[in-house]
Amino acid sequence: MVTQHHSSALSAPAVSAAYPMAKPGYGKRSAPGQQLRRRDDFALLPTRERYVAGFVDHLPDGAAMSVKQLAKQLPLYGQQAISTALKALSVAGHLRRVRCAVGAGDETRWVFRTFWSRTARDNEWWTTYLATETASRSAGSTPPAPAPAAAVPQQRTASEATPDPAHAPEPPAPATTPTARTAPPAARPAALSPAYLALAELGRKDIRLALSADDCASLEPQAAEWLARGVTTDYLIAALTSGLPAQVDCPPRFVRRRLTDKIPPQLPTTPSPSPSVDTPAPRLLMECTDCGRPGQPEALPDGLCRPCRAAHSEGGGTPSVDPTEIAAVKAHMANIRDLLKAP
Repeated sequence: MVTQHHSSALSAPAVSAAYPMAKPGYGKRSAPGQQLRRRDDFALLPTRERYVAGFVDHLPDGAAMSVKQLAKQLPLYGQQAISTALKALSVAGHLRRVRCAVGAGDETRWVFRTFWSRTARDNEWWTTYLATETASRSAGSTPPAPAPAAAVPQQRTASEATPDPAHAPEPPAPATTPTARTAPPAARPAALSPAYLALAELGRKDIRLALSADDCASLEPQAAEWLARGVTTDYLIAALTSGLPAQVDCPPRFVRRRLTDKIPPQLPTTPSPSPSVDTPAPRLLMECTDCGRPGQPEALPDGLCRPCRAAHSEGGGTPSVDPTEIAAVKAHMANIRDLLKAP
């Protein structure tokens, strides 16, 4: 049961205009349905938690919520004290830390958010709210694809719409090159394969592996076998150019040997499941406010995992220390040290 603390509350410092904002998608998120801000919003909390809660409540959405950043702005407490205060605020029902997946396919990444509520909420409310967030993300996980940029015609200015024939640019003069070089070689087709292009790129990556056109055509079947096994051209180039000796006497023979010795294993031919409308969006995962262990909201009551909740219950009777008492103890110890130094 929470008991009211009648000691005067410390006024939280004003939020600096230079307070860092988190990366897009991270940081603070305000929960809906909060009461209007009042002076006694956190009157039932201990002094330290009241101080931290007053500061967090005034942060804008998207502000950085790491312990390190909060400790920089709150000079009365260090990172350990801020971490303990956030854990107490989670137990009191004011915040929950979550992680959620954004993106699709290979571009999926985890973002970490801190949901904040000025009004204390119980576990059932937080579980329902996070389930609603999951449902809204699932409904909006497949937005309509935007129209390709190539389909939108570019607007032209008046001068471009009706060009003056007198000022029309002259057509470029044909290049005066010998007829023997203008004719394309009949040995190579017009469309070059990805394997051929990858081999031709080796000389640009490292001059020690410069290959001629005939060398690329000769090594093309071996390089194509690499690509048939599921690797990309970037992987092929990196495998051939990494760890080169100081001098390569015969680049074609060296590349042929590497294509034979370092060929990758055959990858499974089953295609990876592509994201579709029927694929549900990943559910929000709540994090333990103390240790960061992920889990479902139902498994983390008060925002804490089982070990952290047990540790918090064992030390729950320890009252928060007033900063004025800390200053008085430090002054008393300094006075004792001065007396010991005296002759």
